[in-house]
Amino acid sequence: MAKKAERKGKLVIVTGVPGVGKTTVLTAVIAECKNRGLRVSYVNYGDVMFKSAKAKGLVKERDQMRRLPITLQLELQLAAAKKIRSMAEDGNVILDTHMFIRTPGGYMPGIPSWVAKSLAPDSIVLLEANTAEISLRRQKDAALRLREADSATKVAEHQLMGRAGAAALAVMIGCTVAIAENREGDHLAAAVAIVDLFSKGS
Repeated sequence: MAKKAERKGKLVIVTGVPGVGKTTVLTAVIAECKNRGLRVSYVNYGDVMFKSAKAKGLVKERDQMRRLPITLQLELQLAAAKKIRSMAEDGNVILDTHMFIRTPGGYMPGIPSWVAKSLAPDSIVLLEANTAEISLRRQKDAALRLREADSATKVAEHQLMGRAGAAALAVMIGCTVAIAENREGDHLAAAVAIVDLFSKGS
């Protein structure tokens, strides 16, 4: 298991439901880190999993991973955790992932207990936004990506699941949980809140 004491920096996991604006906020996070002279590596959990799944011939597009059998998804998660764990030993890392992924069989943990124990993050950030705004973004995205256009009620349910999952992991592994609000037109505030975690005690 990776130990926090072995790291040169911090590992901060940033999660958020599809459509919350995570990509926009994290782009601003990376820019702010550079402005402050902070060396932080960005890692996308899904990209690590997709690279492995594509190499095995399991999928051609990233969004297809959600439709793979649960057992295969869990194998991909575990393999990705091992790779990310080694990256996190060299310095500050921002890990972009989802707390839960909606699948045809229900919500699947994006960070199951064995992955969380292996990574031992310093903090988990829940990036949240107004559910109606997220629903509208997802309706637009549905035409561009293989993504369900959920109602505001389903988005709220998904965000609630994220809070419950983060709380459970925090109790289990002893990390902090931070909630960053991505308000419309003010994504920089959420970005600064995340960057501050690298200079504050966790």
